[in-house]
Amino acid sequence: MPSVGLRTLLLMGLALLAAAGQPPNVVLVFADDLGFGDLGCYGHPTSVTPNLDKMAVGGLRFTSFYSTSPVCSPSRAGLLTGRYQTRSGIYPGVLYPGSRGGLPLSEVTVAEVLKDRGYATAMVGKWHLGVGPNGTFLPTRQGFDHYLGVPYSHDQGPCQNLTCFPPDTRCFGICDQGVVLAPLLWNLSIVEQPVSFPLLEARYDAFARDFITTYARRNQPFFLYYASHHTHYPQFASQEYTGRTPRGPFGDSLAELDGSVGRLLEALQDSGVGDNTLVFFTSDNGPETMRMSRGGSSGLLKCGKGTTYEGGMREPAIAYWPGRIAPGVTHELASTLDILPTLAALAGAPLPKVTLDGFDLSPVLFESGKSPRKAMFYYPPAPNPQLGVFAVRYGNYKAHFFTQGAFHSGTTPDRDCSGLTPLVPREPPLLYDLESDPAENYNLLWGGVAKPDILAVLKEMRSQKATFDKQMKFGESQPGRGKDPSLEPCCAPQCPCKPSCCRCPSPS
Repeated sequence: MPSVGLRTLLLMGLALLAAAGQPPNVVLVFADDLGFGDLGCYGHPTSVTPNLDKMAVGGLRFTSFYSTSPVCSPSRAGLLTGRYQTRSGIYPGVLYPGSRGGLPLSEVTVAEVLKDRGYATAMVGKWHLGVGPNGTFLPTRQGFDHYLGVPYSHDQGPCQNLTCFPPDTRCFGICDQGVVLAPLLWNLSIVEQPVSFPLLEARYDAFARDFITTYARRNQPFFLYYASHHTHYPQFASQEYTGRTPRGPFGDSLAELDGSVGRLLEALQDSGVGDNTLVFFTSDNGPETMRMSRGGSSGLLKCGKGTTYEGGMREPAIAYWPGRIAPGVTHELASTLDILPTLAALAGAPLPKVTLDGFDLSPVLFESGKSPRKAMFYYPPAPNPQLGVFAVRYGNYKAHFFTQGAFHSGTTPDRDCSGLTPLVPREPPLLYDLESDPAENYNLLWGGVAKPDILAVLKEMRSQKATFDKQMKFGESQPGRGKDPSLEPCCAPQCPCKPSCCRCPSPS
């Protein structure tokens, strides 16, 4: 552990670099539906993740890192804005290809914060924060200079006749029907529809490498947001990873994600910027256990995607910056909400003049210090002001004020996870000590008898919930604005029989 004097010098050095116009580059890798127990470095016995394991050994691995929602669109809004999704209106549920709404342009994204500081910005992969008329809500309208990706979840379009694993293994399941096939976009233009899944990650990797190489050569700081589709259903992979792991299709998909991480690290080193780049890895929400072996693992945590149990929102997270972040493991509380304030501090950029829910994690990253975050609030996929947050974590303790299952977390033996398990108010709340009981098995208030110190903790958590719920201002629901089929991205907009006629092969 570095001395106090060395830590202080390190932080002063970072501040001076930012002030002198030499802020660090940032690569933010965001997995999809990846469980707390899916990586080798988080204990999975058969996952093949050597590059992420290398990052964990050489970087800082978090054990109490949270997304803001147990489903996709809201968690991405929280990540990019540093604000709970209720403020931006990304609720209930997720956005669809023809959604009228999207992440409001009035929201300030981390890309906009860094762009104003002189950063080149790019996004690759899954957006899932709205398309809108003429691409109103797409990344290039939200602070990103460049974008290559699928603008929403790749299962939000028919997939039963598409190849997911070469040479000719069809995608598992049928995905969403009655909408256009999933397109591949370059900025605002469709370059391929349907997207070729076996070729997709290689295209992303080439795009990312070109971006890194270009701006490293120009000596311009850059921010790359790499939002992988892995390991969301339906899983897919290129020939290089097909049939290569003991975990089957899920494992192959995960291995391809890990391979992309390795290529990103290689591109940074080859461009000579590896020592001045923060690489941060995490995921949007917990595993979709209803898919069984194709759905991922929350490890020892309870339930998964769609629920406010730990398996739904506690995520693997790794911060990697050789020479700047000391290797180790931290049990400090942190969240995707903290990414924007942390990167703003590193870049020497002013914070947006809005209510932020995140904190600067510099003390955790660079000082092995305490997190400024003391509480985490858990919203379900469909929050409402009358109920407020479903659960609160305060220090090591977590109180459930409401619980509800989710179909995303079905098929496990735990009935609490099932989509058939209704909303249940909990009075008194279910109270767990997550340090000794991360699986949420042993209610500290069971039997109605509790020690005075536990009752004091519960009183504080009730106060935390009441205060947070009272100050939360819900923005207009963007999914609630409804859908318009004419907004679905179509490469042949004048074709006569939509959505099936929206097909255009890649020109390359």
